Amino acid sequence: MRGSLRVHLGAAPGVGKTYRMLDEGRRRRDRGGDVVVALVETHGRARTAEMVGDLEVVPRRVVDHRGARLEEMDLDAVLARAPQVALVDELAHTNAPGSRHEKRWQDVEALLDAGIDVVTTVNVQHLESLADVVATITGVRQRETVPDSVVRAADQVELVDMSPQALRRRMAHGDVYAAEKVDAALSQYFRVGNLTALRELALLWVADRVDAALVRYRADQGIATPWAARERVVVALTGGPEGEALVRRGARIAGRGPGGELVALHVSAQDGLAGAAPDSLARQRRLVESLGGTWHAVVGDDVAAAVLDFARGVNATQVVIGASRRGRVAAALSPGVGAAVVRDSGDIDVQIVTHAQAGRARTARGRRALLAPRRRAWGWALAALGPLVLAGGLHLARGQLDLAIDLLLFLALTVGVAIVGGLGPAVLAALLGGVLANVLFTPPLYTLTIARPQNALAIAVLVAVALAVSAVVDLAARRTTQALRARAESDVLSALAGSVLRGQDALPALLERVRELFGQRGAAVLARGPGGACAALAAAGEAPATPAAATTTVPAGDDLLLALSGPPLRGEDARVVTAVAVQVGTVVERDRLRESARQTRRERELTKVRTALLAAVSHDLRTPLAGVKAGVSALRLEDVELGPEDQAALLADVEASADRLQQLVDDLLDMSRLDAGALALRRRPTALDELVPRAASGLPAERIRLDVPEDLPLLDVDAGLLVRALGNVLENAVRHAPSSTPVVVTAGRAGGHLVVRVVDRGPGVPEDQVDAVFTAFHRLDDSRSEEGSGLGLAVARGFVEAHDGTLEAEGTPGGGLTVVLRLPLTGAAPAATGAATVDEARAPAGSAP
Repeated sequence: MRGSLRVHLGAAPGVGKTYRMLDEGRRRRDRGGDVVVALVETHGRARTAEMVGDLEVVPRRVVDHRGARLEEMDLDAVLARAPQVALVDELAHTNAPGSRHEKRWQDVEALLDAGIDVVTTVNVQHLESLADVVATITGVRQRETVPDSVVRAADQVELVDMSPQALRRRMAHGDVYAAEKVDAALSQYFRVGNLTALRELALLWVADRVDAALVRYRADQGIATPWAARERVVVALTGGPEGEALVRRGARIAGRGPGGELVALHVSAQDGLAGAAPDSLARQRRLVESLGGTWHAVVGDDVAAAVLDFARGVNATQVVIGASRRGRVAAALSPGVGAAVVRDSGDIDVQIVTHAQAGRARTARGRRALLAPRRRAWGWALAALGPLVLAGGLHLARGQLDLAIDLLLFLALTVGVAIVGGLGPAVLAALLGGVLANVLFTPPLYTLTIARPQNALAIAVLVAVALAVSAVVDLAARRTTQALRARAESDVLSALAGSVLRGQDALPALLERVRELFGQRGAAVLARGPGGACAALAAAGEAPATPAAATTTVPAGDDLLLALSGPPLRGEDARVVTAVAVQVGTVVERDRLRESARQTRRERELTKVRTALLAAVSHDLRTPLAGVKAGVSALRLEDVELGPEDQAALLADVEASADRLQQLVDDLLDMSRLDAGALALRRRPTALDELVPRAASGLPAERIRLDVPEDLPLLDVDAGLLVRALGNVLENAVRHAPSSTPVVVTAGRAGGHLVVRVVDRGPGVPEDQVDAVFTAFHRLDDSRSEEGSGLGLAVARGFVEAHDGTLEAEGTPGGGLTVVLRLPLTGAAPAATGAATVDEARAPAGSAP
């Protein structure tokens, strides 16, 4: 038999969930239960340690991991002890490597499977579904989480709560953390706003679980009547113009009491052939969600039954529907959805809300709209002439056919007219056929009088059957037409969605697809600005620049219009274009969100660069400035006599510190120019075998070995910038390479490029950081005090890329780093010795990552 699980859910750390767990363990032991403490974390809290008291504690298992001794719950010992109840603290804890299970909740599952009841604790911030929300609120991402399903499956969940003010008082008194940690905790994680938000999350999570338990109980007990535990208002929406008024009324009703909930419901037809305009539904859905409600859609031909079934399923207390928009004649023939909902609602209150459209007959699509004008004209012509032609033919064949055959032929003609022209022409054909059959073929002939009652009944049956069959045929034809149109609409929308998903630029691709599908000259998305001015966000073809220049405009959002220029749209296309407009609005909103995200990322990167710049400047300026000040101060001492050698040494130190300052300022200016795109190149044919020695001139000659052929083609480059780039790379290599091994520089031609390799035998760079060494202010080891601002390689890459080249790094076989510089050739002839001239350039100095 599986054990039971009880969870003490804490709204925040320090609210007392461990204390509550131990208190429950004591009460169970005092009642005669076999209780053991499988694991408890006191965190140094005296009152929690006192609560353990004389409870039996199972010794922990010690695990050695990377030189550290970790204590974990001894699952095997607890299973061997086999108590009735085990107290296990911190359900979301991650076990030490080598444990039987990765997570402690998995250990708890093993105890439950063994028939042991478990009492455990967990904080709301450790629930998997709330991890992202908690990280947003507190700024701290929880590394240890437990699946919600584990806690939801518990037999009991008890919320351990405390007001933020009370918890902060506990912390101030030292009941939660040590004194030296209290101030930091109160000013960071345990702010009143954070604690209030965590408390609300815990309350809502537990309330949802209680609500689910109530639904299960009502289902298990077969209780169909709603229990008004809290106000839950269902608003039935058709997509009509009254929908927004109904939603707002429902929101006001739900908001009158605590815990009220707004639920919007739209019922679609079973066959999917009839429905509201997509833009109206989308607008109403956004309104519902903005008011804190939820949107639901169900399918059903009986709208009243579907609304009530849904309301009972969600335990609704009230249903809000709009007054019927049908006219008086329609209302007299059928009570309508509202009356049916009121009649069958039972214990659910129903509110019928009047509105401006109440009592006005809905302008439905006419029957004729489903048939082409030419087809309707043929139908009326056939209805008027067909019976006359058929009567004439039958009159000529008098004596060969009896009355029954004549009536069946008139019936067949009526069905044919219904197929061609619809119900209206079929009614005319049925009535005209009945009159002709009476006058021409029913004795006495050529009068409206009918001598035999059987003949009168036959003609009446003819007209009735003709009308009934015509109605059925007309309905089938309309359903077929609607089905074909619905399929065409779905194909169009599917094609549009596919074009959006496949296209790199979704909005222009979508507009081009719309223009092609509907035969328009142009399409545009116009954004309405202040004062009514419009701006085109995207366009295709001969797009209209203003709504007045468009032949068709469809709202695509609160401030958006889909404008088309070309032939007027057919009625059946309007619905599809409306759906497309909704999709256009979604694409625009998505693009806006993406742009906002890009701006946010850009601002974040700029902030990061500014922060790094301040850190670099504050760190890297301090050392050379201190050297300059120390040297100058020593030279100015009057009570100390310095010899010529000492003075020269101090002056050399001052000069070296000034050079480092100059190099740092140069690198910062260069990075600013690169970021601003203001780098101007002065290109001229240059020989590589003269650039490399100049780049190495400021470094110890014994530390560098050059292998650069003299017959390489000339490069069309800015020699000064390229010397700077090569110098920074060489300085970085010399800095990190051991003094016993020189840095090797090789060059050669590879296809249309000249390739320079700078190879060192230093410690190398981890593979995942190879590309990061070219990032501004990046150092491999920030804890190591080293010269350089982390700008050298970043500046070098910027200079090389300005020449359309590349600068990359890769591991040196056997250890070290190889920096590879590739520059494109321009087709210049090979350089003669001494033929190339180069610009004067500053000798490179430190600026290595």
